[in-house]
Amino acid sequence: MIDDPLLQNITFNDWETALIYFAQQSQQQRLILVLDEFQYLCEDNAALPSLIQRFWDLHGKNSNLFLILCGSQVSFMEREVLAERSPLYGRRTGQLQLMPLSYRDSGRFFSEYTHKDKLTVYGILGGVPAYLNRFAFRSSPNSQEVSKIKIEQHIKEEFLTPQGYLFDEANFLLRMELREPRIYASILHAIANGSTKLNEISQRVQMERTKTNKYISVLRDLGMVKRITPITERAPQKSRKGLYKIADNYLNFWYRFIQPNRSLIESGNADLVYREMIEPNLPDYMGRIFEDVCHQYVSRYWNEKLKITPKRIGAHWGSELEIDVLTENIDGSHWIGECKWREASVGENVLNQLIEKVSKLPIPWQQKPRYVLFSAGGFTEKLRQKAVAENVILIALSDLFI
Repeated sequence: MIDDPLLQNITFNDWETALIYFAQQSQQQRLILVLDEFQYLCEDNAALPSLIQRFWDLHGKNSNLFLILCGSQVSFMEREVLAERSPLYGRRTGQLQLMPLSYRDSGRFFSEYTHKDKLTVYGILGGVPAYLNRFAFRSSPNSQEVSKIKIEQHIKEEFLTPQGYLFDEANFLLRMELREPRIYASILHAIANGSTKLNEISQRVQMERTKTNKYISVLRDLGMVKRITPITERAPQKSRKGLYKIADNYLNFWYRFIQPNRSLIESGNADLVYREMIEPNLPDYMGRIFEDVCHQYVSRYWNEKLKITPKRIGAHWGSELEIDVLTENIDGSHWIGECKWREASVGENVLNQLIEKVSKLPIPWQQKPRYVLFSAGGFTEKLRQKAVAENVILIALSDLFI
């Protein structure tokens, strides 16, 4: 912090003068200067990257100034700050792309929610703090007490009204990052509604396969879409079993439920859209989200409890076999898991079916198996007894947040 009472009265006429001033102030101590939303500063002055480059070469690199450039537009930051053609290329000491919060960290926004509600909100919003704040508890304008607004009401207020903060946010994101947002939007809509293979997406958007692949590559670079393959594939990059998924939960929810019903929402039919389109389909939607949550648990938190380090984590699918969680651990063992997002308790039949599936896996993946079941609805007493006897791991919702 600069202890200079004159600073509040100083007016800088140009960027170079301002930067030199801060560099001089840093001669005696480390000074951190943050230029936030850098892309908008450059809109006002396109020469700013060149000005900073000249300043840094002449003054900045020999000072104690720590200059941080932040931007929410990923494509701009990569193109104008990190790319080889940028004036600033080669002058950075490091870069960091802030990723969405995990399901567990997202849940910290909702201390009064049940574990199931926390995961449901995460499935709808993903891990972006600005979105999570929209579903957090709010103070009543007529009372100091904090009241809980039901998830249903949040969805109606934020998604299902044209004035809602999240109603058109997906379009804003695409317009900010991409030059042809309509094409990318059609691809995201296709993926969100079940077209997960390249041929299926191409047919859905009525575009050549090679051209569709180029657009998908851009979405993958932006972290909006990811390609997944069965963990058992020997050459995943060449695998024909690769599927495309929307990586961001907010975009996934928006293109699944909001974009197809936009006309109804704009006509004031929020209750109808929620009752007929969202509520009955939310359990199925959350089933896939729950699988991703279980993968996060295994990847980020499992070692805290089980002291096992997985080398690889994924799933397996084929014409006759699906396994939700499959890991290859450093000790040569394999964890084989099933994820159930349902109200009913999971019983012995689910474990028996999982054990049977292992015999259909490729031989190397049958070595040293151990079984794990994830359940949103808990487990029957018989299964709990069998799990103790056979060293099966049972993970309930509460375990995911410990």
